[in-house]
Amino acid sequence: MSTGMEDGMEPIAVVGLAGRLPGAATIDEFWRNQRDGVESVSRFSTRQLVDAGWPADMVTHPDYVPAAAVVEDADQFDAEFFGYTAQQAEISDPQQRLFVECVWHALEDTGHDPARFDGAVGVYAGCFANKYLPLNLLANARFRRSLAAFSARPFNDKDFLATRAAYLCNLRGPAMTVQTACSTSLVAIHLACQALLGHECDMALAGAVALPIPLIGGYPQVAGGIFASDGHCRPFDAAAGGTIPGYGVTVVALRRLSDALADGDHIRAVIRGTAVNNDGSAKFGFSAPNMQAQAEAIATAQAVAGVPSETIGYIEAHGTGTPLGDPIEVAGLTKAFGTRERGFCALGSAKANVGHLDAAAGAVGFARAVLALEHEEIPPSINFTTPNPALALDRTPFYVPTTALPWTRGATPRRAGVSAFGVGGTNAHVVLEEAPVRRDTAPPARPEQVIVLSARTGKALADAAANLAGHLERHEDADLADVAYTLQAGRAGFPHRRHLVCRDRTEAVAALRALARTTDAGAGVKARQVIFMFPGSASYRPGAAAEIYRGEPVFAEQVDRCAELVRPRLGFDVRPLLFSAAEGGDGRGVPAAVFSLQWALARLWRSWGVEPAAMIGEGDGEYVAACLAGVIGLADALDVTTARADAGARTAGFADRVAGYELKPPEVPYVSGVTGTWISPEEAVEPAHWARHLSEPSRFADGLRELAGEPGRILLEVGPGSTLTEAVARREPALTAVSTLPPPDADRAGPAHLLGTAGRLWESTVEIDWDALHGTPRPRRVSLPGYPFQRRRYWIGPDSGSYEPLGLEEASWTSRSLPS
Repeated sequence: MSTGMEDGMEPIAVVGLAGRLPGAATIDEFWRNQRDGVESVSRFSTRQLVDAGWPADMVTHPDYVPAAAVVEDADQFDAEFFGYTAQQAEISDPQQRLFVECVWHALEDTGHDPARFDGAVGVYAGCFANKYLPLNLLANARFRRSLAAFSARPFNDKDFLATRAAYLCNLRGPAMTVQTACSTSLVAIHLACQALLGHECDMALAGAVALPIPLIGGYPQVAGGIFASDGHCRPFDAAAGGTIPGYGVTVVALRRLSDALADGDHIRAVIRGTAVNNDGSAKFGFSAPNMQAQAEAIATAQAVAGVPSETIGYIEAHGTGTPLGDPIEVAGLTKAFGTRERGFCALGSAKANVGHLDAAAGAVGFARAVLALEHEEIPPSINFTTPNPALALDRTPFYVPTTALPWTRGATPRRAGVSAFGVGGTNAHVVLEEAPVRRDTAPPARPEQVIVLSARTGKALADAAANLAGHLERHEDADLADVAYTLQAGRAGFPHRRHLVCRDRTEAVAALRALARTTDAGAGVKARQVIFMFPGSASYRPGAAAEIYRGEPVFAEQVDRCAELVRPRLGFDVRPLLFSAAEGGDGRGVPAAVFSLQWALARLWRSWGVEPAAMIGEGDGEYVAACLAGVIGLADALDVTTARADAGARTAGFADRVAGYELKPPEVPYVSGVTGTWISPEEAVEPAHWARHLSEPSRFADGLRELAGEPGRILLEVGPGSTLTEAVARREPALTAVSTLPPPDADRAGPAHLLGTAGRLWESTVEIDWDALHGTPRPRRVSLPGYPFQRRRYWIGPDSGSYEPLGLEEASWTSRSLPS
């Protein structure tokens, strides 16, 4: 598939999508509702409305329609997650609260942790008018008397919507609020694309939120107004009588296509072109639509995209379902398409399902079109029976689907258009295209994968496990390597951490379900330092690392290097001593073989980003530490290890041999087995000290006590088993120790144990280079469930318990006539 870059303008990839919408707590639920034709409109009793604060005389009026598409629990927020105090959460506009949670989920959906993302992330956002400050806070005497009243504006004013999200999520690209009424969020997407093309940022988040106050309600049905008298929005239908209010939030994440492809991002769709304009004054009034301006915006977006209108198979329309607005919109689309072909392009509007989300409407429609492309299915238009005759659909390129339709690919990629038109005349249109076909990835090099999960609380960790288990059960085609990599490289790390090593999806689901039943998981040990422990040749065990040698190229390369260096000294290859499961061979090679194994494992850990802050060795294991510390070269270290094992080795001769090596002060500290404390630069280069190491008893236990003197250390045994790990548990229980390879009687094989140890280190907050661990080709980033926010209610209501007067509503509202 063409990437479109040959035309000079790089397409923009949609790499993340998040939303909290009527009837849908997640984007996946939103798509299921769209595909299944669900109308997510709630109808409220008089008691519900009065309890919510609506004036009784309003909601009992015969022209009041008690219906809206609302979001559940919109008064709740996870204040702790974002570092809010209870007071800050209470004085914050719920729109800001919902928006920042959605921004976090959109970031997670990209598979990129913003703290590790190599580039600037921008935020372009808008919202519905703030009603919480005037109707709730200022109507509350306790608030007005409090010091919080002086700091409430940044928590409420729309000027701070984007910048607060950038602050709370530590995003350093441009952050700006966009306001163009009903086209706000699609204009935000346009601006985000322009910023990416101009390299003002490397990822951009765009979207909007609409959350009127009270949080449930209906509306007055006004003659000539935009709202439907029966509480149903019927876009393009002969019975269309207007729209209905919709509440919610949607955020999309965008990147330049070349960057998204290079990083293995989950590309849901591609933006080929966008355009924005304004009606000017050539219309009936400020609030009226303008067919010519709409057509120009659509045609411009298609021209920017460089695609013929005949290749566009779906239009997500503004589609308010008003008698005036729908015919004008279809006329503008027909003019922009400029084709004689008829009935080839489906026409739909999310407003039939979730109402009109005001500032967020464009992003909702954008999400619907993106999901249709991703799932290769055109969703049905509900509440549609008979076409509005004023549309003259049979003389247009459009038809209205009433059932979900498979979207087959033709000679060109699937393409869609999205429109949003704002009161005041700012029009926006986006041309979308299906994502490039994802490359086939080679099967993972390892049979097991390490799944990592973290959260701020034990309950959230359990919820995360349950949500991931459910996701894997629903997605039988999920690649476990992709899932593991996305969680490893694409999610922030929190104090409560757990890891699982799994071979397949079934095993992962079972382990996640078990973890989900553990709600009291405490925060792990926070390791400030990793200490490498080398057990030396006394730990020799044939075959201990055979599977690691076959599966880990870095390990194999270093073992091979050591074997070739020591072969002239010994006259034979030491590798059979390591990788044959049976005892045998020339025992003179055991020390060099075990040295090679320890050295290669240490290099493997370092290639995965695990650097030792210090080291300790038992017996000749100290020689590995000295070599890694830069005291002695690799060839000399292998030579001295072999010399130490010679039956005829004597202290004086040994010292003479060491004197022939080039020794340097250590670059990494390590504990000496001679003194039981840190080796000094002088001792490290003194041959006599090396001779003492040969002749004097080891003070390894004293060395452990030295290491236990400072908290925050985790000891990593780098050898063929767990002898030192077990010794630490016996002698210094305050220390945490883990082994690279399992003991002989372990149930878990070497590769799985190795991954489990990486998981244990990660649980202790040790940074792992997951890209290096996976090697090439790297797994892909995939969409996974977002963080399970632990919400509770934060709310300050008016003292009277009622909203009177309610915003702009007046006693004479039944006589109002609003433009459509």
